[in-house]
Amino acid sequence: MKVAIQGGYGSFHELAANEFFKEISIEVVPCVTFADLFEELNANRVDCGVVAVENSVVGSLLQNHSLILENNLNIVGEHYLRVIQNLIALPGEKIGNLKEIHSHPVAIMQCHIFLSKLKRKGVMIVDSDDTALSAKRIREKNLKGVGALASKTAAKMYNLEILQPSVEDNKRNFTRFCIVTNDSRLKERLTPEQRGVNKASLCFSLPHKSGKLSHVLSILSIYDMNLTKIQSLPIVGREWEYFFYTDLIFNEYSRYRSAIDAISPITENLTIIGEYREGKMP
Repeated sequence: MKVAIQGGYGSFHELAANEFFKEISIEVVPCVTFADLFEELNANRVDCGVVAVENSVVGSLLQNHSLILENNLNIVGEHYLRVIQNLIALPGEKIGNLKEIHSHPVAIMQCHIFLSKLKRKGVMIVDSDDTALSAKRIREKNLKGVGALASKTAAKMYNLEILQPSVEDNKRNFTRFCIVTNDSRLKERLTPEQRGVNKASLCFSLPHKSGKLSHVLSILSIYDMNLTKIQSLPIVGREWEYFFYTDLIFNEYSRYRSAIDAISPITENLTIIGEYREGKMP
């Protein structure tokens, strides 16, 4: 099974893919950007994609929620990964000799406190497409005086040295990844029985009237839906109107379906993006 990831080999996306599909043989297909990943899916060159949607420190990756919806993809699973960022460089380098540190913007945000100390000493912090690709570039171009924030796997893969391990600000640094596809057979393979499904991701908009969101939330509460996330994104071309992305956890599938039937008449553009099994925190 071909699985598209954002980033290169040794990235956190690859770690998440390998952990989620640990019982299935997969071929990882690296993509430099999320746009590239969705292009692979739309062209049916891969079976599914692994997409980061939320980090416990940085928050939601809003553009990815929109991309999943806009490309009519279905969420068929999720995985939580403990993210440990390491400062790595060529063997023999010292932290005091570094002139630049490269990494993905989200990784840089996760290590703000550590990097701020280095910035005050004149080290330049540079955004890049990916953590692992930053490591790969250092090795391929033999970049002295340049470090990267990346996984231990990336350091080993590209024969780099960890100058300082675990430099993320918060040691409870987790990223939530969604497994997305347009292949209905994959959904059946991952959750062959309805009783295994206990989580859903929805998107809806509301009439521009007072109290409508409160009405929806009240109905979900009545049906014992555990609302674990609600995120609003503006609707382009309709000023001050929003799509609401929500995640629900439930114990009974039939009760969940009744809740959906109850909110359908009072919402607009209601879309079930995915029904799947809740991922477990490591």
